[in-house]
Amino acid sequence: QVQLVESGGGLVQPGGSLRLSCAASGTIPSFNRMGWYRQAPGKQRELVAHITSAGRTNYADSVKGRFTISRDSAKNAVGLQMTSLKTEDTAIYSCNIEILRTWGFEVAAWGPGTQVTVSS
Repeated sequence: QVQLVESGGGLVQPGGSLRLSCAASGTIPSFNRMGWYRQAPGKQRELVAHITSAGRTNYADSVKGRFTISRDSAKNAVGLQMTSLKTEDTAIYSCNIEILRTWGFEVAAWGPGTQVTVSS
């Protein structure tokens, strides 16, 4: 069983920066994908970015050029550096880990989430 714990959320002014971290523990297959999702009030959860254990990344168009995802595979940890934050980035950010199956990636676990609020 895999468990995830996020940290680093908080309140920041527009244009500011924030870094989120997520650490995984438990039995984790060597090839996996870790990612960040967010859900704003009244909206569906959406992908922010994810990164495979091989280092391949994918970003939502809305965060390209502003957010950077990174990982420490030895520690099974993933980070999200957020810069030039906008009020519309306000949401609960959750990390997850996916395991590669024969049919594709399957979610193995979600973190509880951390609140990010961008406001002046």
